[in-house]
Amino acid sequence: MNATTTRGTLLTAVACVLVGASFTANSVLGDYPYAGGQFLRYGLACLLLLPLVGRGGSAPLRRLAPRQWARLALLAAVGMVGFNLAVIAAERTAEPAVPGVFVGCAPVVVAVVVPLMEGRRPQRLVLYGASLVAAGAFTVQGWGRTDGAGIAFSVGALAGEVGFAVLAVPVLRPLGPRLLSATVCGIAAIESAVAGILTEGTAWLRTPDPTETAALLWQAVVVTVIGFVCWYMGMQRLGAERATLFSGLIPVAAACTAPLVGTGSFGLAQALGSALVGAGVALGSRAPDRATSGPAGRSGRRVSPGQGGTRRLGWRA
Repeated sequence: MNATTTRGTLLTAVACVLVGASFTANSVLGDYPYAGGQFLRYGLACLLLLPLVGRGGSAPLRRLAPRQWARLALLAAVGMVGFNLAVIAAERTAEPAVPGVFVGCAPVVVAVVVPLMEGRRPQRLVLYGASLVAAGAFTVQGWGRTDGAGIAFSVGALAGEVGFAVLAVPVLRPLGPRLLSATVCGIAAIESAVAGILTEGTAWLRTPDPTETAALLWQAVVVTVIGFVCWYMGMQRLGAERATLFSGLIPVAAACTAPLVGTGSFGLAQALGSALVGAGVALGSRAPDRATSGPAGRSGRRVSPGQGGTRRLGWRA
């Protein structure tokens, strides 16, 4: 494993662990308006990310084609705002583990979709590793009560999780992790505000209480600013296929931290599932490095061409 791959592995793992460990903060927002919470979370994250972009760092945005702007809008709508809406809708008739299991299949879908988009065959090691990760996520979370609507919306959540990685592939190179994160957060904030006004009227936004404020700050600063940048920096080094393998760490991190706050337990199933996730990540990471196959970036280093309860799973939770 070279230095680039090692950094990518660490960055992606940190991002996923941060999300998995954030479920406690997310759980206190159950009574806060969904659209308003997403608006505050992504709006604040965008403002915090802009200084990281640096003076003149937004110049690549002026060179984007209309279809690339459309892709960014779709990324925010599907992979961020839509993802959370699908999870909330799924859990109206399904237990939280059900959408969690579907989202855990994201590495398998990405391992197939990204190579096909690039005109090549899926890598066997990545596909085998992704299957182990999905099996591990299922073992950690288990299954639960559901119906047809719960399954349908859970599939929608899976589509959102996949879209968060796949839709970013063509725009990651021209924008870079920081500018990409800032841009999609700004777009997601606008989309959340529009959705809130259309669906909830004047009730879409209210002043959060101290506990809700702390939770929203955690989501914005830790999960979004740090998590998104680490995720896209890792994906830039590993490629979408191998980076998405690490999403299996999200339920593992949640299972490991739940006993600390008395919201769950860590037993044999969680230990076995964690081992399966680790084995899947290790196996998939042994695949040949596709990140060196693209044209050289501005730095001269070749880079690749290219996400619990209602708010307790996935990247945008």
